Order: sequence, then structure tokens, then C-alpha cells
Amino acid sequence: MLACVIRATGGLDQIQIADVPEPDAALAPGDVRVALRTAALNHLDLFVVRGLPGDRRFPHVLGADGAGVVAAVGGGVTRVKAGDRVMINPGISDYTCEYCMAGEHSLCLNYRLLGEHLPGTLTGSIVVPERNLALVPALDPPLSWAEAAAFSLVTLTAWRMIVTRAAVRAGETVLVWGIGGGVSLAALRIAKLRGARVIVTSSHDAKLPEARKLGADVTLNHATQEVAREVRALTGRRGADVVVDSVGEATWQNSLRSLCKGGRLVTCGATSGPNVVTDARRLFWNQYTIMGSTMGNAAEYQEVVRQLGAGHLRPLVDRVYPLAEARAAFERLDRGEQLGKIAVEIGPPS
Repeated sequence: MLACVIRATGGLDQIQIADVPEPDAALAPGDVRVALRTAALNHLDLFVVRGLPGDRRFPHVLGADGAGVVAAVGGGVTRVKAGDRVMINPGISDYTCEYCMAGEHSLCLNYRLLGEHLPGTLTGSIVVPERNLALVPALDPPLSWAEAAAFSLVTLTAWRMIVTRAAVRAGETVLVWGIGGGVSLAALRIAKLRGARVIVTSSHDAKLPEARKLGADVTLNHATQEVAREVRALTGRRGADVVVDSVGEATWQNSLRSLCKGGRLVTCGATSGPNVVTDARRLFWNQYTIMGSTMGNAAEYQEVVRQLGAGHLRPLVDRVYPLAEARAAFERLDRGEQLGKIAVEIGPPS
């Protein structure tokens, strides 16, 4: 079967379409084979291409997010059956370690992600545990395959950041950096669901009016405006209660300067670089809380799927590419031109 793979790490020129073996026909108990219809890209995929540390075999199939049709089920599988339309939660936990037993599946000692540690979704067929599947909710209009594929990783990540980690409350002010990417868009919408006032930033003026249509209360161009100063002006010099920062080095100092006393900074990524500098005096004097966040647990995934079924958090799809043009999809993501998720069509749109 065809897949989008890399045979070595480096630049985007390493991305190619190649023939790879299909998964073994025999399924272990609890496993499900999914015939993929569409996959969706994340910044994680760019990091993998460029050499994110990890043990992986080449050729390595890229892609964390995906949606498709159940092709076959292993013994003991009861929640899905052949023919079901499903979305994939790409975080694979062992459900046996101390963190899993406490319900913290994304802290699993053996936690692995499709497309990073394991072969990914940019291919025709994949085998995943039943626990990692959710039925595509019935909506009107129905979710497209691209929307279904675009949902899981960013929505789960943003939900844990906004609801579980930062515990955003109604009336609070939340600053979200880099609107346009999947996590930032999901964070905006989840924060609005919580009743927060949301300030978002982008370096692309064209994205700002679109962000307002999606619910942003205030939009700032972080390339031309001093974000921390603007946030303080907008909050009567108080600062934001919560800052959502997935950018890292380039925004870290301004994130801290944007916080109110006792404010919370939550981060899930470092697209501009991982090495940040924090003035410990400012940290303890203002009693900031700095939180890391990665993916989410099974209960959180069930909740975001429930929210989707209730008509909330429908993902925004920027563009859909055929598998043969997967490298062009990666190039668009790398340029930061997208507003929403970039998807890659794998199979027939049945």
C-alpha cells in the first residue's frame, strides 16, 4: 500500500510516497484495523521529519491524526465493528503503569504517538487499540473525512490545557499565541465555551478577522504590536489570567510579561525553539504558575468527542491535498499559511 514516508531525517525533501507492507492480517485481542480515508498534519510531523529524537524504523510512515472505516476487529472488541466510521486518538498508552492506573494516560511510562514513535496515519491501513478509537458523531451537516481526521490531537491537547491544567473560568482573560494552527484554534473555542474573554495573536493580518469570526474578542498582530503592552492596556494594566503558549523561545518572555499576578502559563510546544529563559525573581514575586501539557487522558478524549457530538468544537479545515501531493501539504504547514488543519486524502471518500 502507498504511504507518505521518510527514509532519513532532514529537510522536507526527505518526504516521499512509497509502497509499504500492509499490517499483519492477524489481529491481537483488543486491536482494530482501520482503512484510512484521510489524515491530518500537525507541527509534530515537521519535527519528526527534521529529526525529533526517537527510536523509529525507516522507512517511517508519518502522520498522527486520521479517520477511516473499521476493516476488521480482534478478539474482545465490543465498541466498534466492521464498517464503522471512526476517528483515531494517536496517543497509545499501556494502561498498566502507575500513571495509567491513576487515569493519567498521557503520562504513561510507555506513552507513544502515532507518526512519532510508531508508524503513522499517512497510509492506507493502520492497526490501533480499540481504546484509541471513537465513532464519528452524527452531525448535520455530516462531518467530512477531513474534519474527522483533523479533530483528535489538537482538540484533546487544547482541552487538557484549557480545562484540566489551566482550569479556565468564566470571566477570565486568556491570551492565545499564533492563531491559525490547530491547537490555538481549538484553545480559542474551548476558552470561549468556558466563558472567557480571549485575545489571540498572529503575524498574518489576514487571519485576524477570521479569528474574530470564530469568537476571538481581541486580535493582535504580534509582528507589529507589542503583545504584552497591548494585553496590559486591554486589561487595565492587570494582565491576562492565562496564557496559552505553544511557540516557545520567541514568545516566552512576552508570555510572562502578559500575565497578571498569580497568572497561569500553559505550554504544549516549542515551535520556535525549546530553550526558554525565565527570571526566577519575576516568577516567585508574581506567583506565576507554569504548566506543561501533552495530549490528554481517555476521559478527556471521551469528553471532547461528546462536545463534538453536541455541536461544539467542529474542526476548521484549511486545505485538503491528495496523498500524491503530501509534500506540498507539509510545505504549506511549514510556511505557516494555514488557518485550520491541513488534511491529506488517503482513500475513497465513501
